[in-house]
Amino acid sequence: MSNIKVDKQGHIAVLTIDNPPANVWSLESLNELYDVVEELDADKDNYAIVITGAGEKFFSAGADLKTFADGDKGNAGDMARAFGRAFERLTAYNGVSIAAINGYAMGGGLECALACDIRIAADNAAMALPEAGVGLLPCGCGTQNLPWLVGEGWAKRMILCGERVDAATAEKIGLVEQVVEQGKALDTALELAAKVAKSSPSSVRASKKLIQGARRQPPALNLPAEREAFVALFDTQDQAEGVNAFLEKRTPEWKNA
Repeated sequence: MSNIKVDKQGHIAVLTIDNPPANVWSLESLNELYDVVEELDADKDNYAIVITGAGEKFFSAGADLKTFADGDKGNAGDMARAFGRAFERLTAYNGVSIAAINGYAMGGGLECALACDIRIAADNAAMALPEAGVGLLPCGCGTQNLPWLVGEGWAKRMILCGERVDAATAEKIGLVEQVVEQGKALDTALELAAKVAKSSPSSVRASKKLIQGARRQPPALNLPAEREAFVALFDTQDQAEGVNAFLEKRTPEWKNA
């Protein structure tokens, strides 16, 4: 991998966007992200992803605008599909994904964080979806994921008015779950990711699908699926292991199966 660095730490995979100076996304790096998440989903020892940016200033500044300077619609289509494909795949990851926003998260950078389950931001971080200001729009799921998190009003302020938010505002509006001191985002995200290993991977996978299902359909349709998923867990090894480990007062040994 040339732009996405992968560091496996036990059940956690740390993905670092490494394309200096601003960790911008390219067609190559977006395809790399897709491939990495695919591989991690196939790895039964992997329970969580933490994604961050190399360096201290940028999580990711999004796409390199030079990519669109020639007005080539074919090239634009390739990039739009790559953004959607990569970030939709990240959203669908079976484990828990956490964005450690260590600095500026702009455009496609913020959209990457939005595709994660949880966001931890350093207090020096700044976030924006400024595409409309250069005649474009967020095409990496931003128009859909942002209003789900912060509501339509703030989504319109950020997308239509180009408003940039600092870390404190992001936490207030629900864009991030926690703000920490500069330089502490990755460590905090890793501490949270470590907690994932205490839960059954099978249960996490089923629960995540149900939670995300609330975006698309009302509870009346999701509640029967919730009960069905509960019963389906009895077909897994993790269910028996979890219950028996609790009764035997020992730490469960998950099989992710």
